[in-house]
This record gives sequence, C-alpha cells and structure tokens, in this order.
Amino acid sequence: MQKLPRTFYLRDSLTVAKDLLGKYLVHVSPEGKTVGKIVETEAYRGPMDAAAHSYSGKLTKRTQIMFGPGGYAYVFLIYGMYWCFNVVTGPENSPEVVLVRALEPISGIELMQQRRCTTKLTNLCSGPGKLCTAMGISKDQYGVDLCGDSLYLLSGEYVAEEDIAATPRINVSYAGEAASYPWRFIIKNSPFVSVKS
Repeated sequence: MQKLPRTFYLRDSLTVAKDLLGKYLVHVSPEGKTVGKIVETEAYRGPMDAAAHSYSGKLTKRTQIMFGPGGYAYVFLIYGMYWCFNVVTGPENSPEVVLVRALEPISGIELMQQRRCTTKLTNLCSGPGKLCTAMGISKDQYGVDLCGDSLYLLSGEYVAEEDIAATPRINVSYAGEAASYPWRFIIKNSPFVSVKS
C-alpha cells in the first residue's frame, strides 16, 4: 500500500471526498499505531458553502490551515468536547476540506477499544468524535502534514462507483439551502457508518 501523495489532495473537496472512501487513515502515536478504513466523508466547499467554516472567505486563527495547500490536517472541537478530523484539499487560498465521519477499524483495535471504553467494533469509529477518540487525534494534530510519518493516509482498498451513495450532510441545518446538498459520501451497506440512510 502506498502513502497518498500531495497531488491527491490538491483537488476540489467533492472529488477528494469520494476518493477518500476505502483509503486507510493511519495515526502513529506514543501509545501505538491505529489504522481505520474510511467509510464516510463530507465535502465542505469553502467560500460558496454556507456550512463551511471558511464560508465567505472567513480567515481566522482556527481556519488558517484551510487556506494553505491540500494535504494538511484541520482539527476542530465541537460541542466543547469532541474533536473532528478534516483533510484540507485544493490549492492554496482555496479553503475546502473533507470531514472524515466514520472508519472501519483495521489495526490497533485493542488500543481503540481502550480509548473508547467499548468493545463493539461497529461503534468504535462511527462518528467524527468517536473516530478521533479511537485514533488518538486531538488539537495536537492540527496542521499536521498528511504526507509525513505520524498521521497519514494509505491507498487502501478500491471502492467502485456503484458502491458509493451520496446523501445530504449531517447536522448542518443552520446552512440554509446548503444543508440539502448531497455532499456526504458513504460506502453502501457498511455497518460502520455514523448514520444509516
């Protein structure tokens, strides 16, 4: 399996969101190495997307990594308690990201179970907050280069177009018309996705 090159990320978020399905997310931490297969993603399209943190081109301390080139980690906190892992996509000054919403645990499962205090495989990484806890991803990974050696993605498994479903994104009702855009992508029939549709 090959580590994904920078060029993979230097494309728009819709393209990358679909192509990330089946790829392996790897985190090498002091506690150990964990690996999960991506089964659910959401694209956020920057200034033209009312659900995106960079809507209207808003650059803040939190969003600044989004304005750089693709292939870096954008990690943010929701509800004051859960970390969310995003992949920055596109060229510089095109602040788009892909939120990784769910993983199928592949390796380091015992460590994931300890971190999540559960042994149920389908519940380990079935949501953005859950997968960050299981994978040991936090604010410490904000801005990490995904072409490096601590947090990266591997070529993983091929997912055919007919095995991918597109739905509206989750929990973006605040975004008006953008809430209905079918920019959430899942591997059909995967028991590891966050919300069955």
